[in-house]
Amino acid sequence: MLAQVPWLAFAVLVAVILVAPVAGVGLAERPRTTGILLAVALIAVAALTLYPENGRQAANSCAVELPYLSPTAVESTANILLFVPVAFLAGLRWRRPVIAVVGASAASALIELLQAVIPAIGRACDTSDWITNTIGASIGGILAASALIWQRGRTARASG
Repeated sequence: MLAQVPWLAFAVLVAVILVAPVAGVGLAERPRTTGILLAVALIAVAALTLYPENGRQAANSCAVELPYLSPTAVESTANILLFVPVAFLAGLRWRRPVIAVVGASAASALIELLQAVIPAIGRACDTSDWITNTIGASIGGILAASALIWQRGRTARASG
């Protein structure tokens, strides 16, 4: 579907950026719900990146390249979008957005490593995927920090 509507992934990314801080204020006050959503996001990332793809065998190598970034670059935008919720939810859950970004970037690097060393999953390792995933994690971290700042301001006004 994304290939047929190339701007859809970018539109979803923009919508997430607009909605996440508002949703994050409420989620920051609900750590259990945030933790459950984080677990769901991590399972989705694992399924989308490590599930065997059509029985193909990938070569045991990594493509070393920079991503093509454009609102209509479906794969790059989808890779950015993939890690926004992970860093966002982790940053809210543990109230450490910077650590969430570092952890999400490390998780992306681990995924690329697994894709390189396990040819049976039929996935290809690519440095541009790690870069775009890290961009997404950074966006998620910024959104989490924004939500936490907003939530702290609301709490201070309510108690003051």
